[in-house]
Amino acid sequence: MTLLHDDHLARAFDHAAPTYDRLTAMNPGYRTDLLRSTRRLRLPHGGAGLRILDLGCGTGASTRALLRAAPHARITAVDASAGMLHQARSKAWPANVRFQHLSAEELLTAEDTGTFDAIFAAYLFRNVTAPDAVLGAVRTLLRPGGRLAAHEYSLSGSPIHRSLWTAICRTVIIPAGTLTGDRALYRHLHDSVTAFDTAPAFAARLRNAGFTDVRTLPVAGWQTGIVHTFLARNGGPTPDESAAATEPPH
Repeated sequence: MTLLHDDHLARAFDHAAPTYDRLTAMNPGYRTDLLRSTRRLRLPHGGAGLRILDLGCGTGASTRALLRAAPHARITAVDASAGMLHQARSKAWPANVRFQHLSAEELLTAEDTGTFDAIFAAYLFRNVTAPDAVLGAVRTLLRPGGRLAAHEYSLSGSPIHRSLWTAICRTVIIPAGTLTGDRALYRHLHDSVTAFDTAPAFAARLRNAGFTDVRTLPVAGWQTGIVHTFLARNGGPTPDESAAATEPPH
C-alpha cells in the first residue's frame, strides 16, 4: 500500500496540477457529480447573503460547481497545494470568489476567517492524516445549524464495488497517471480509497464528531457504490430551513 501524507502529498499534487484537469475530464460524470453534490446543500436564494467554504478546492472544479449552485454566495476556496491553487487562480472568476493557500487546520488561526454558513469538501477527508481533527476544525468553522457536504471516494462496503474500484485503477487511472509522471499520486488514490472508511463508517464518524442530520447519498453512473455525498448539519434546525425545503429542485 502506497499512501502519501501531508507535505509529500501536497508536493505530489503540485507536480500533477498542470495535467490534473485533463485527467479528471476522462472520468465520465466527474463535474456533473460535483455539481449534484453542491446542489444537495440546498442553499436558498442562490446563496445570497451566505458565506461558503470550499475546503480542498484543487484546481477549482468544486469551486465552479459551488458557484453554479450558489451564484450569489461569497465563496472562499482553500487548498494545501500551491500548484493546484495556481491552476485554479489562472481561470476566470467573479469577484465573490477568492482563493487562499491554507490547510483546514491553518484556517482556524488565519486572520478574518470567521464562520461559514456552509462547507463543501470534495475528495478531502481520505487525504488527511487525522480526519477526526479536521472534522473538529470544520465544526469550529461552521456556524450553528450550518451545512456540510462531503463529496468523497468512500466504498459502499460491498466486495463488488471494491473489486470494481481496483480494476478501474489498475487498467485506467494508474496507467494514465504513469504517462504524466504522477504514478505515485494515482497509486495513492487507489490505496487511500481502499484504506478509508466505508460509506457507513464515515457517516458514523460524522455523527461521532457531533454532526446531526447525517445522510449518505450515492452518485450516479459507474461510481455508484464508490463515490458518495455525505450531508450533515452543525446542530439543530435553522430559521432558513423552511425556505430551503421549499426551493424548487434543480
